[in-house]
Amino acid sequence: MSNLINIHYPFSFLNCQFISIYFFVFQIYFVILQVLYIYCTIMNRIKLLLALAALMFCSSITAAKNISVSSPNKLLNIDIRIDDGIYYTVTSGSDVVLNNCQLALVLSGEHLGDKPQLKSVKRTLVNENINREVPIKNAVVKNHANEVQLIMKGDYSVVFRAYDNGIAYRFVTKKKGRVTVDGELVTLPLDGESLLTMSQCASFRQNYEERYVHLSAKDYKSDSPMNYLPLYIQTPSGYQVLFSETAVEDYPHMFLLSDGKGGMKATFPHYALEVEQQWDRFLIPTKEADYIAETDGTRAFPWRFFVISKDARDIVANEMEFVLATPNVIGDTSWIRPGQVAWDWWNGRQAWGVDFRAGCNEDTYKYFIDFASKYGVNYIILDEGWAINTADPFHTNKDINLPRLIQYGKQKGVDLILWLTWLEVERNFDLFAEYEKMGVAGVKIDFMDRSDQWMVNYYERVCQEAAKHHLMVDFHGSFKPAGLERKYPNLISYEGVLGLEQGGRCKPENTNWLPFVRNAIGPMDFTPGGMLNVQPENNHTSGEVAMASGTRAYQMALYVLFTSGIQMLADTPSRYYENAECTEFITSVPVLWDETRVLLAEPGKYCVMARRSGDRWFIGGINDNDPRDLNIDLGFLGEGIHQLTLFIDGINADRKATDYVKKVEKAPKTLKVHLARNGGFAGVIK
Repeated sequence: MSNLINIHYPFSFLNCQFISIYFFVFQIYFVILQVLYIYCTIMNRIKLLLALAALMFCSSITAAKNISVSSPNKLLNIDIRIDDGIYYTVTSGSDVVLNNCQLALVLSGEHLGDKPQLKSVKRTLVNENINREVPIKNAVVKNHANEVQLIMKGDYSVVFRAYDNGIAYRFVTKKKGRVTVDGELVTLPLDGESLLTMSQCASFRQNYEERYVHLSAKDYKSDSPMNYLPLYIQTPSGYQVLFSETAVEDYPHMFLLSDGKGGMKATFPHYALEVEQQWDRFLIPTKEADYIAETDGTRAFPWRFFVISKDARDIVANEMEFVLATPNVIGDTSWIRPGQVAWDWWNGRQAWGVDFRAGCNEDTYKYFIDFASKYGVNYIILDEGWAINTADPFHTNKDINLPRLIQYGKQKGVDLILWLTWLEVERNFDLFAEYEKMGVAGVKIDFMDRSDQWMVNYYERVCQEAAKHHLMVDFHGSFKPAGLERKYPNLISYEGVLGLEQGGRCKPENTNWLPFVRNAIGPMDFTPGGMLNVQPENNHTSGEVAMASGTRAYQMALYVLFTSGIQMLADTPSRYYENAECTEFITSVPVLWDETRVLLAEPGKYCVMARRSGDRWFIGGINDNDPRDLNIDLGFLGEGIHQLTLFIDGINADRKATDYVKKVEKAPKTLKVHLARNGGFAGVIK
């Protein structure tokens, strides 16, 4: 049920319910001046008339106006100040979490936010339960906030929302025709002792696979590299803050720079006027406009949001990116079938104990299909190499008959997903119709490596065309989620993460941050599942031997912890067959969930989640380099006898990461688990 109530209060005595006392008193003062002005006009008191007119003018342009909006539980508050600019401060009780942040939107020839003039205030209660079409985290998502819209002179407004777990704002304009956006002012003053966790980068050409760096705000200098969202902030007063954006449409993605004073400011890739092809998969901007976007003058701009809590579990559990995004525009989604995928690339298409030469050929893919069919895996991916070349998405290499392979898969209950470079998709947009006829289930599109306005629009065009032909989409070499997967539910995941495919670069010290940062803003194709498990210092991944850092139980836990509509099995079927009981568990873990609970969480150190699918609860946890014991409350199971099947670190897992123990027992009220360094656990409760 949706319950959105609009309450509009013009400047009148009713404003005292929602606008600060100062603003209310100013309005009465201004009304008195107006009455005196009318009296002087009637009585022809010229000198007094001129004095009053001047006083009214000065009062109207110099008095700051203050508006507040609180979260439904009254704990978070946004204090907005309309002065020479638009500023806001966020408090929790008596604590200041964000202080004196400024916002503005700079159009060509017009600065929305410079000496703003407030016309009216409109308040809305947002209260709805969203039934998620593709429930990768929760089947029902609560959207409950108090909203205030500040309607300004100049045909624009600023909308703020206060949630129990954070705040958000966006610009809305009502301009005629097209406009160019020169820039956007987003300032984030920070306490110098705040700890920042971010992914720094040297340029806007970015595959979003940088590791996290951790530094104090005072050490983030004006000559420091910029960073891309999301940004994780830990304040000196103990607040956890996650900053990102959503509903980014026809507009570039935001990056952040140091403001030289310990805070941050926004920067954006400019609109590309000319591009140059590099290799077979990149178009590099060589000439840029002096603006960041050209767009419709009447539109809503992206939401900028902050998830805020003293409890890190709330950051992991949040769904702000989803609830603020544009709702589904494609209608029927019954054909969208998220699931697990047997992936060929990470393991080098290797196989042993077989009677064929393994490689990018039909026999190998039939081997993958047979494995997927045996374990109930929905899909296999044909990654780079299946086509005759990367510029031809219609013809296979000489060792593959694609129609025959598709038919073989369908007989086994396994569908195919095809890898493509984004550039060949752009040049062959008719491939979606062709793939639908062939029976292909989806596409994995790679190497976009940009987030300017043109590329953002490319993502949407792909999702729109793919939906017309009932194809799912997985973006690799991609930017972060920013709402598009709600608008087009056939977009089932994005990469944009330092994942397992990075071999030795992919370490638990970085991966353990993902539930708090990258995966906290939307689906993430991390590609877990490596069965040759090693401690990070021993990871010497090569083309012949693919290794996964962390223990076996750690790697298994990622299937429970990580959210994605498409979940890879990265290793070769040969290794999964050798580790059958682990494989049986991994392939039993759903990708769609009725309910997600975050049970324990300490940023970058450990995270424990429980997820429900029907009457089964899956539970998993991961740990950093320090061994630890955890006590996990299972009271959410309720009364009754529950059977727990659990995979935990073996006694030697700190030195031999493949060491694990499987236990089947009655589920206790409190589960006590020992985690080895870079270890974990995973299980299912029935």
